[in-house]
Amino acid sequence: MKTIVYGPFRRWGALFLCLALGPGVFAQDGAEIPGKEAGGPAAVSLSITPEKAVEMAIENNLSLQQAQVSNEAKRRAAAAPWNVFIPTVELSGTLGRLNKKPEAAYFDTTPMGGPGMVLLSPAQPQWVLSASLQATLNLNIGTFIGMKQTVEDYRAGLITVEKARLQLERDVRKAYYNMLLARESIALLRESYANAERRVTMAQGNYRGGLIPEVSLLQAQVARENMKPQIDEAENGYKMAMASFAMYLGLPYDTAFELTPPSGDVEFIVLEARELITHAAANKPDIEELRRKLEAQKIAKRVLFFNLYTPTLSLGFNMDPRFGGDPWKDSLFKGDLWNQQSGMFRITLAWRLNALLPFSVERQNYLAMEDAEKALGLGLTQAVRGAEVEVYNIILQLEKTRTTAEAQKLTVELAERTFRLSETAYRNGLKEFLEVQNDELALRQARLGALQQNYNYLMGLLDLEYAMGVSFGTLSGRNE
Repeated sequence: MKTIVYGPFRRWGALFLCLALGPGVFAQDGAEIPGKEAGGPAAVSLSITPEKAVEMAIENNLSLQQAQVSNEAKRRAAAAPWNVFIPTVELSGTLGRLNKKPEAAYFDTTPMGGPGMVLLSPAQPQWVLSASLQATLNLNIGTFIGMKQTVEDYRAGLITVEKARLQLERDVRKAYYNMLLARESIALLRESYANAERRVTMAQGNYRGGLIPEVSLLQAQVARENMKPQIDEAENGYKMAMASFAMYLGLPYDTAFELTPPSGDVEFIVLEARELITHAAANKPDIEELRRKLEAQKIAKRVLFFNLYTPTLSLGFNMDPRFGGDPWKDSLFKGDLWNQQSGMFRITLAWRLNALLPFSVERQNYLAMEDAEKALGLGLTQAVRGAEVEVYNIILQLEKTRTTAEAQKLTVELAERTFRLSETAYRNGLKEFLEVQNDELALRQARLGALQQNYNYLMGLLDLEYAMGVSFGTLSGRNE
């Protein structure tokens, strides 16, 4: 599982680069994609909810469809595990021409007192026609256990598909929250640039009035120009991520989205670490998948054991009639011209003894199967311990995010109070308009910081739900 990053981004440009690499980006209703050339048609916004986005992604995600197709063969095999008891039946027919035409066989009776020849067998036709029917069925104790292995392989495949689906749903929901935050962030970037532009305009007026030196004007202009690459970078990342997410949902690349933010404040939840860790160790999709694989490996080892160390019962039947006449002249449906060369029903009990030798290939294959089972068992134990640590870290990060959000809430309250005082001072002529704008910008930044912590908390809850193996919305649904 990916490591969760809850800390604030160091700068706004990094935020949009991260979003461009991940799935999901959204625009406001009726708004064009940032950076879209003027004069072009505006992208029509599509109103979408997290549940709708998940539904569309599951329906159109190629990786998930590939996993489902791969498991379809296992489903068909599990639906008819008894087909191992269907005998192998082979029916063949042969039409041949002898290189030398057979001649009739005679016995010379001249030395016995008189001339003459006795016909022993008539000449056979040069063309021969024969048929063959063979049926074979091999039975072993491992054959019966293999039926269970087929069903277990299918169940393991179902877990793999479900794991892929849950990962997809988690990623889509997290992308949804990321884009809500991106929408606020890009608005703040534009507001920051507008504020810098106003600062340059004011500096130009003050410079012309002789109130400030030229260096102050240049500093304001440099500060404004330094923001342009950052805005361009954010807008390019925004467009790329928008196209990526649209294609991810099976939509045209220029589709814009309208999202509904969570209603009200985020509800912070009391988390019982021990209970959640125990639940995750038992139900995390990754661990459940390993359990299924281990069980399938154990059954496969048992099948191999019985195939190697127990006798095999073979049931067979064969018949190979041959046509005694000329296939081109005589009737093929004349029964007295068909004769059975050989044929029988047989029951054979065989036991290969190679596996009893410690250096044989069969014995080494069985030992390799045992080693694979041990490796899977160790991997399962390691995964359980890793899940415990992972859930504990998520809980710690959630607690850290909660305390940070509470502190950020106080910062917002302080910024709101500062802005109200600045407005009052501006109305009384005690402050410049730019100072009021700066206080307003500080308020927006504080609100954005609080919003970012709230979304970090929601995304942390999604990671926790996945790690616990519970339905999404069990914890995070309280904030939707």
